[in-house]
Amino acid sequence: MTANSATVGNSALNAARRSRELAQLGDDTEIDVLVIGGGVTGAGAALDAAARGLRTVLVERQDLAFGTSRWSSKLVHGGLRYLASGQVGIAHESAVERGILIGTTAPHLVRPLPQLVPLLPEIGVAQSTLIRAGFVAGDVLRRTAGTPAAILPRSRRVATAEALRLAPTVRRDGLRGGLQAWDGQLVDDARLVVALARTAAANGATVLTRVEAVAVEGNSATLRDTLTGESMTIRPRTVINATGVWADQVDPSIELRPSRGTHLVFDAESFGGLTASLTVPIPGTTSRFVFAFPAAHGRVYLGLTDEDAPGPVPDEPQPTEAEIYFLLDTINTALREPLTRADIRGTYAGLRPLLKTADNATADISRQHAVLHSPTGVITIVGGKLTTYRQMAEDAVDAAVAHGGLAAGPCRTKRLPLVGAVSGAARDHIAAPPVLVERYGSEAPTVLAVARDNSAALEQVAPGIDVTAAEFAFGITHEGALDTDDLLDRRTRIGLVATDRAAALPAAEATFARARG
Repeated sequence: MTANSATVGNSALNAARRSRELAQLGDDTEIDVLVIGGGVTGAGAALDAAARGLRTVLVERQDLAFGTSRWSSKLVHGGLRYLASGQVGIAHESAVERGILIGTTAPHLVRPLPQLVPLLPEIGVAQSTLIRAGFVAGDVLRRTAGTPAAILPRSRRVATAEALRLAPTVRRDGLRGGLQAWDGQLVDDARLVVALARTAAANGATVLTRVEAVAVEGNSATLRDTLTGESMTIRPRTVINATGVWADQVDPSIELRPSRGTHLVFDAESFGGLTASLTVPIPGTTSRFVFAFPAAHGRVYLGLTDEDAPGPVPDEPQPTEAEIYFLLDTINTALREPLTRADIRGTYAGLRPLLKTADNATADISRQHAVLHSPTGVITIVGGKLTTYRQMAEDAVDAAVAHGGLAAGPCRTKRLPLVGAVSGAARDHIAAPPVLVERYGSEAPTVLAVARDNSAALEQVAPGIDVTAAEFAFGITHEGALDTDDLLDRRTRIGLVATDRAAALPAAEATFARARG
């Protein structure tokens, strides 16, 4: 499979297209759907609406994936945690959406990842039996979702030698093998959002970053270009509020209870060649875990916390010291050589846009999404999680179609691959380095083409960083990057490590200089 069926027009996002379409928008009164918010749900909603033939505009006041959508675990979950708490519907939905992502939508960005629970002395027979039962239930979920074992293998118990091969730094004393299951892992969450937005653009949507929506009602909004300060008023037939943890700023009728999820970033060497998600039970619990898993750019991410995060919503949430040491202390229960604060290369935290309920702890609040109708006529989509973004988008657009009486075709996104989507033999025959194929799929040769007239484009942007100048250039010409922050922090994830970011900044600045002159 290739991405050819995913696009019907030009998918390239860049400054020139932004300027042109923003100018055209001032004269365009025929807008069916205005989507506010350029995260995974907003980009998904824009794609869904455009693919149904609706005149769609997406606005984002910052950059694509600026908010929660770049702070996830980069995992595509099958819903085991929800099954353990009796939320069978959410668990099944997660498994179905995982299968769509890994099999159709973005096979170039999602791949199978083994999950290993090492059976150390702290895990007794009763707890290991419970974990094993959960993994078997996950196998049932996978089958009922229609995902074949050829894509996500069945869970099993592994011997000690196999457990140590998957996670070489696990304690050996008392280790009696491990329990292994499989899930999906994204190459990068922000890259998924960019691919969604670009596919929406290819299907006719107008995608505008650095454009803020103010004075929003169900059939009107004032848009302000944050780069120039200029404003215009548009009158869409419907408005979808997909702004995540900022949703109550657009729709004051709702009340959110954000929770913070924190991750730590390590060099891969700290985990000795980890090739699985090392999953460690949180002491004193039966169904909560922290996990360390291999990531892009020779890194390992360790997460995840779930802490109440009241108060104003920051643009970039920060982890607390207590969360950092909680993650270290928990993972160290499974390691031969404990990790310390000095081993941490970076940290990041994201806020989940959860609806406020009674006095439940945020860790127990349902991840079920909700489509809400504001008294002003705005349709708000909140809750949910990255894995189920497509279903969330479909439900939001269904509500918009019904509310606005729009003439729309059926939802197509279950069978609509994103730009770059490729798998199987077609993937194997792409004439590009494997690392580029992993990030760009069938578009890898297009990235390489930048180097035809510039031999330096294939050089690393800084020593030890596996990103090339060609990738920076592609981020500007095709992925809508408007400044160096976009390149370093979202089109690539170099910025998760401050020292790497500083080293790559001159190359990012030089790429923009070439693009402008």
